Amino acid sequence: MPTNIAGIELERIIQVAVAVGGTYVFLFWFGLVYWAFRDIRARSQEALVQVLAVLLVLFFSLPGLLLYNIFRPRETLAEVYERALREETLLQELEDPKECPVCKKRVERDFLVCPSCRTQLKRLCAYCKRTLHPKWSVCPYCAGPVGEGSLAQSASVGA
Repeated sequence: MPTNIAGIELERIIQVAVAVGGTYVFLFWFGLVYWAFRDIRARSQEALVQVLAVLLVLFFSLPGLLLYNIFRPRETLAEVYERALREETLLQELEDPKECPVCKKRVERDFLVCPSCRTQLKRLCAYCKRTLHPKWSVCPYCAGPVGEGSLAQSASVGA
């Protein structure tokens, strides 16, 4: 077995190959740990969960990363926040529609009656004259009762 290849000892070639391979494995392992750290910080605010996730990948490497991917939260905190905003927007649109519920034409937020089909969108308070949602039974501004009298009064104002 030759001990020299092109003037370089075989033992030296093996040492360099092991050093390069070891460096690659170390950097790959460190990259896995760093990725797990960044990922769990984006998915959870709980410090204990973050520490346990990083330790799992730190000590068990690829099998630990596989376990982490199985048990990690599905959504990032940004995705959870975005979904909550979308849900809140949908609820807000249900509460205060920008279109007539009957004819589906665009209406302004302060319209009392739809100009197209004359559907009542809001009421006027008989006491403080502020606009009220049709389903309210009490004016939240002056605590005055909202009854059929204010309904007829708001319809006559809108006509």
